[in-house]
Amino acid sequence: MSKADENFKVVAKNRRAKFDYEIIDTLEAGIILTGSEVKSIRGGKVSINEAFIGPMTNSNDIYLFNADISPYVQASYNNHEPKRPRILLLHKIQRARFLNAIQKKGMTLIPLTMYFNHKGILKLSIALTKGKNLIDKRETIKKREWNIEENRILRNYNKR
Repeated sequence: MSKADENFKVVAKNRRAKFDYEIIDTLEAGIILTGSEVKSIRGGKVSINEAFIGPMTNSNDIYLFNADISPYVQASYNNHEPKRPRILLLHKIQRARFLNAIQKKGMTLIPLTMYFNHKGILKLSIALTKGKNLIDKRETIKKREWNIEENRILRNYNKR
């Protein structure tokens, strides 16, 4: 997200992503949705915590799997399935680069945030990641706790 996208509304965020994965590259993607899905997302009824991104068998498209978009209450008989696979809109070069990275290097694509940009279009920030092991997670916790302690020490030192 660049400085041009300063006024955007974050709808869903994957908070555990930076803790569980080492983020290598990020990208903004569009997503194909139905009308009831968009209305449900505008109401904040979406969760991407357990979602992941990958190809469907026999397809070159990249899909968002397991994202939970609750059914829209006021929708008629034409409501959507909550956890259906949804196609992501990427350029052909980006799609090929991510598919190669997933298949050859053992990396994973996960969604980071879902937001409406300044034009009101729903976007999904996705990341090419590599899973952290237990030692890396402990190191992340140590760094975070040290930063908190360091800020506390500096704040007390500056009061004198």
